[in-house]
Amino acid sequence: MKHEDYIQHDGLGLGKLVQNNDITPEELLDAAISQMERVQPAINAVCWPEIDMARDQAKHMSQTLQTDAETSGGQFYGVPMLLKDLGLTAQGLTLTNGSRLFKGNKSSWDNELALRLRKAGFNFFGRSTTPEFGVNCTTEALVYGAPTRNPWNTALSSGGSSGGAAAAVASGILPVAHASDGGGSIRIPASCCGLFGLKPTRMRNPMGPITGEGWGGLGVEHVISRSVRDSAAVLDATHGTDAGAPYCAPAFTGRYQDLDKTDLRPLRIGLITQSPSGLPIHPDCLAGVQDAAKLCETLGHHILPTELPDIDYEAFGHAMRLIVAAGTAQAVREGCDLHNVKPNLDLLEISIFTAVDFAKRYSAVDYADAIVLMHQTGRKLGHFMKDYDVLLTSTLTSPPVEIGRYAANRDYVTHRSDTLKFTAFLPYFNASGQPAMSVPLYWNSESLPIGVQFVGDAGREDLLFRLAFQLEQARPWFDRLSPLAH
Repeated sequence: MKHEDYIQHDGLGLGKLVQNNDITPEELLDAAISQMERVQPAINAVCWPEIDMARDQAKHMSQTLQTDAETSGGQFYGVPMLLKDLGLTAQGLTLTNGSRLFKGNKSSWDNELALRLRKAGFNFFGRSTTPEFGVNCTTEALVYGAPTRNPWNTALSSGGSSGGAAAAVASGILPVAHASDGGGSIRIPASCCGLFGLKPTRMRNPMGPITGEGWGGLGVEHVISRSVRDSAAVLDATHGTDAGAPYCAPAFTGRYQDLDKTDLRPLRIGLITQSPSGLPIHPDCLAGVQDAAKLCETLGHHILPTELPDIDYEAFGHAMRLIVAAGTAQAVREGCDLHNVKPNLDLLEISIFTAVDFAKRYSAVDYADAIVLMHQTGRKLGHFMKDYDVLLTSTLTSPPVEIGRYAANRDYVTHRSDTLKFTAFLPYFNASGQPAMSVPLYWNSESLPIGVQFVGDAGREDLLFRLAFQLEQARPWFDRLSPLAH
């Protein structure tokens, strides 16, 4: 399959070609590998590839289609997939969590989300890069030997923590990639790389069978994609509680991907242009969000300027740092026990090494206080949403940043305090568990993508998808590809 043909299709389109016998899973995998080999030296988005395993799987898929022409195989049958190198176990794939501490660690089993992605038809062929333990807004983990770069401008970062996923999609390696979000980690790289990134409602997708929740309920799993319908179709395939889950998202019946065929009533959209940090927002980001507001008005929606409810930014930042540090320290302990070593700077980056010490300085009561503050934040935002159908903000407070701007070579508190200023609009909605999406509607004068964030009430991915489909039709972005994708 020629590359120019490959990148003209989203994941559903490629899956349809396979189902119609217009192309084989082997040919799709070859197209992904060929593009990976071409752009990987420039962006460093893929880690720990398992090409032979993926080729065997593609061959098996082709044989299955030949012997059983009626097989459905899932809508993404034969479509290549990268899994983020964080948390998600998948049989046969290396999983390092972006850390030298876990280098060489290979998974021997699939967790529930991996099983559902396989059932949807995806063919896993490797991992995408992430910052160490996902604790950064850029992707520069030392274990990979080089930072992950932005396909729109390789002097800049692709964002994080799903930075490798976004760079791989934006450079044309594949149309959709697994991602996760504990404080903006789907929406940050989606904004930086000109892609669509939906963070689902808390526990919309399964976290089991071992893990109950991530980072005290802040973390969720989904994908980054070029098309809205790929994101919707993947969620159709993966959402729903799994056995023993501590809680679940509000039930949804029907198919998210069918919402492009439904009418959308005029929405009350709360427009927020003041950063929670109180610091100025870059003019390009303000221009992007104002542009999105005008577009929404032309579509019949009502724009209502507003401000976020009163949330103590400093107290919230401290609570989030504590929760993330506690989760990180737990993961570090697991790795140290596995290899019978103590935390040290030969295996951990400075920010992570000092995060372990930070976590140990606080008590169980302090951690409980942090969880209470997260829940209080969610209550405030839940009540606030009663006046609006959707909130609109800039995704980030500045355009994509240069490599090294947020490198993890500083102490944890200083580092995380700095990154929160860049991602200020995002983690509140991890605390509340509300669905939120970054939509690529604006590019600045330097041809860099500037995402805007739309937030819905808990459980209302359906409303966000309806709006996303409408925006995608009004201002298509699918064919607006990065220079490296061609």
